[in-house]
Amino acid sequence: MKTKTLKKDKVNIITLGCSKNMVDSEVLSGQLLANDINVVHENAKKDHNIVIVNTCGFIEKAKEESINTILDQVALKQKGKLDKVYVTGCLSHRYRDDLEKEIPEVDAWFGTMELPLILKKFEADYKTELVGERLLATPQHYAYLKISEGCNRTCSFCAIPLMRGGHVSKTIEEIVNEAESLVRRGVKEIMLIAQELTYYGLDIYKKRMLADLLKRLSDVKGLIWIRLHYAYPSKFPMEILDVIRDRDNICKYLDMPLQHAANNMLQAMKRQITREEIEDLVSAIRQTVPLICIRTTLIAGFPGETLDDIEEMKMFLQKQRFDRVGIFTYSHEEGTSAHDLIDDIPQAEKDRRAQEIMEVQQEISHEKNIEKIGQEFNVLIDKKEAGRYLGRTEFDSVEVDNEVVVHSDKKIKVGDFVRVMITKAYDYDLEGEVC
Repeated sequence: MKTKTLKKDKVNIITLGCSKNMVDSEVLSGQLLANDINVVHENAKKDHNIVIVNTCGFIEKAKEESINTILDQVALKQKGKLDKVYVTGCLSHRYRDDLEKEIPEVDAWFGTMELPLILKKFEADYKTELVGERLLATPQHYAYLKISEGCNRTCSFCAIPLMRGGHVSKTIEEIVNEAESLVRRGVKEIMLIAQELTYYGLDIYKKRMLADLLKRLSDVKGLIWIRLHYAYPSKFPMEILDVIRDRDNICKYLDMPLQHAANNMLQAMKRQITREEIEDLVSAIRQTVPLICIRTTLIAGFPGETLDDIEEMKMFLQKQRFDRVGIFTYSHEEGTSAHDLIDDIPQAEKDRRAQEIMEVQQEISHEKNIEKIGQEFNVLIDKKEAGRYLGRTEFDSVEVDNEVVVHSDKKIKVGDFVRVMITKAYDYDLEGEVC
């Protein structure tokens, strides 16, 4: 018998993909910890003997990263450095049968909704009383809060419903209780996430309830920032705008993926909205919440996309001047309705188009940042790095948006809010002094 088998198991969870996956890993960690099982996230010490890889299966690049990570962990197991390798998450859910054949060294594969089955591998019980309790993988001062699971939309490019199923909302009470628990643990900012925020409540309350949820969350004492991610533009619930405007602790920030601007592409993507309707919506949002920061994401290289479509997208960006823009290149995914189309644009050309679009946005971002020089903002300090502090304004979310480099003669704690005067501006970042 190997000596290491006499030691208590230590589980390392590796999380790939989106923030929704991160929350799943945190919930799994909380359940393992409650069952007296030692668990860590992304363990740098490498003193664990079991690994759980929480995979992403959204697009081709994410799938490749997930597979490579699994293979790396299997190689460690073959060298005797790990006892067990388990795989869960979207990739595992979607391709389990194929993966079991191709990578038999993995000890077990699990889908996205099989947390109790993972726990059984550790002879652990799923503790229902822990609903909402998580071992945070984020810094203590912010956390993601998932308000629903799955999606009922039928976007032609998206495989999420294949991996996550239909839309299922949590109750308002459950979400508020979780938010209160997070605040008690020191969380100051909560980022609301779902595959589709605006659909919230339709399944259990028979009407859209995001505005009501926001009011309840805004009343949670000690919750300083609430941020909204992933709002679908079609049939947008306009009533949430008044809540965003009127509640001081709801960030004037909205992440609303639009995916394209050309009507023929929006129709082919089954987005249920036209460019003209998008422009009216953006105008109404800005009219109701004048200072709001709108973040969007776009897709380049969808089947049948022409250079004229790209020009239309560029002109759309120049007209709308969004604060934040991200872009993906189209990934031809099995099981989606777009998979029946011919993936007729080479990857190099998709990349070129994406770069061309981002060059337009880079200029817009730089111009908008220059306008902030001389202004003061409340900045949440996320970390200290190389002798300087890095933080965010309410108009910036973690990892995907601008950072503020903060200079201060006095020591600042990570997680503190400070008032900062902006002194310099770059394409995607700002620099300033504590007032």
